[in-house]
Order: sequence, then C-alpha cells, then structure tokens
Amino acid sequence: MTILVTGAAGFIGLHVCEALLARGDRVVGIDNLNDYYDVALKRARLARLAPCDGFRFEPLDIADTAAIQGLAARQDGFTAIVNLAAQAGVRYSIDHPRSYIRSNLDGFLEILELARALGPRCRHLVYASSSSVYGDAGTVPFSTEERCDTPVSLYAATKRSNELMAHTYSHLYRVKATGLRYFTVYGPWGRPDMAPFLFTKAILAGETLRVFNHGDMRRDFTYIDDIVAGTLAALDHPPDDDGTAAPHRVYNLGNHRSEQLIDFIAALERACGRKAALALEPMQPGDVHETFADIAPIQHDLGYRPTTTIEEGVPRFVDWFRRYYGV
Repeated sequence: MTILVTGAAGFIGLHVCEALLARGDRVVGIDNLNDYYDVALKRARLARLAPCDGFRFEPLDIADTAAIQGLAARQDGFTAIVNLAAQAGVRYSIDHPRSYIRSNLDGFLEILELARALGPRCRHLVYASSSSVYGDAGTVPFSTEERCDTPVSLYAATKRSNELMAHTYSHLYRVKATGLRYFTVYGPWGRPDMAPFLFTKAILAGETLRVFNHGDMRRDFTYIDDIVAGTLAALDHPPDDDGTAAPHRVYNLGNHRSEQLIDFIAALERACGRKAALALEPMQPGDVHETFADIAPIQHDLGYRPTTTIEEGVPRFVDWFRRYYGV
C-alpha cells in the first residue's frame, strides 16, 4: 500500500513512518516543518527516514489548499491517509489561538477533502485526536461514550471538532475514518514541549523542575511503541460501511494506567541517576488533573494490548536523550 502520512517529521509521525516502511508499505510524508519547537530535531527525524526504500518527503502545509489538491491531482495512488499533522500543545493555545484554527481546523478540512476526492481508492483515513477532548471529566477511566462537550483549552476544542468533522464526511461522503485519542505519548525522539522531555533536560542539567498543581496530577503515560501498534491496528481495519450509519469511529489509545506525576518523576530520577529539584506551582490554565484511558473497545475490536510500563519506557527515553544531546 501507499500511505500518506501528514506530520511525518513529528514525534509520532516518525515512528509510524518507520513501522509502515519496515513492513513493506510505501510512504509519502508531508510536513511544514514549523518552528513551534526545534526544527533541527524535526530534520533529524526526517534524516532517519530519507534513506529508507519506499519513502518520499514533500514539505507541504496541510492548510495549503492548492498543495493538498495537487496531491490528489497527481494520482500518487494513496490507499490510506494517516493524519498526524496538527498544531500541538495545550498551553501554547492560550496565547496563539490562530495557529490552532489554521492547522487543526482549516488543515483538517483539506485532509477530509483529499479523502473525499480520492474516493474508494482511499480505503481509510486515520487521524490523531487527543485525550484533551475529555477536559476535566472527573469520571475515570475516560470512556469514548462521554459527551466531551466541555473542553478546557482551544487545542482540545479543535480536536473534538476534528471528530465531528470526520463524522460528517463519513456520513455524507462515506469516507471511512477512525479517530485516535492519544494519551500522553512519550519515548525516543519525543517532543521538547512535553513533560518527559522538559523534566529529563532539567534533571540532567541540575535545574529546577516546574511541577504544576503542586504535584497532584495523574497521567496515562503511553510509550511510543504501543501508540504505533494501536495506530497500525486501526489503519489495517477500516470501519464497515453498511450504507446507513456513518463509517466513523473513535478509540482511546492509552496505557490504561493512570500514574502519579511524582512517580513518573521518580522513574526519571532513577534513569538519570540523580535527584530532581522541584518547584511546586498552581494548576495552569487549560490543564487537567488526571487522564486515564478506557481501552476496552479497541482491545475488543482490534486486539490492542499496550505492554510498556514507565519502568521500561522511561530508561529507553533517557538513554535516547543522552545519546542525541551528548549528555
């Protein structure tokens, strides 16, 4: 198959591309290489993919209508789309709202239009949603049966909007689509704006860690290999279309373990071989107290079984961090 992967220079994008190529698929990767975080890291990810047989990269912005329409016109033979491109980050959305509208709404519309234009040739659109859509739901574990109509950040609102947009295109144009609500992904080549990266950098540099809500936070930390396994399982099993219900579904993709943030920091300390200095601060706007994924539906439907605990995953991340930055 030939798979279009958007956000190919991103954290999850890199690992999904590698997994697809390893099993023999052809991959066309696109990314606009924006400067939300270190572009050198994005280029280093692409450098891992460039020598791979079956990989082609195009520097495109998914919100560029003409560029995305050009992909359809060139008849590249896409059999599926994995849309991972998005403006990420909860806190960044507080001060940079327009970036989220352009990438996450305008950009996602162009991907839906691409899938529509490809028609039956595109057997499946898989797209990244987020655990952020649940807001501060209160009831754990988070179930996809929740209404999710009270987001606490613009980022979350755009991701929930993606799910509604995809459902509409599935209903109107029979685009087979699956949304994946990713839960706090970490691992080698991870994002510099996320806690595992920030905390590791601070611990190794002897700097103070900013820990919000005075440390009283829990996260469903999910190792990248488990995320990739779930993403490919979803990709390989498009929703059935009986001609009535929209062929669209949404799954949680998490570890089904809600870890105390302090415990995660302790795992980082062990992997780094030194103690962390903590600055306990209030909760930040747009943040939530706890995330915890109910993964029973994807376990039942697709056989998804996350296997990596933080005791296994954290040392792998720290080892990569040390190698990449020469620490």
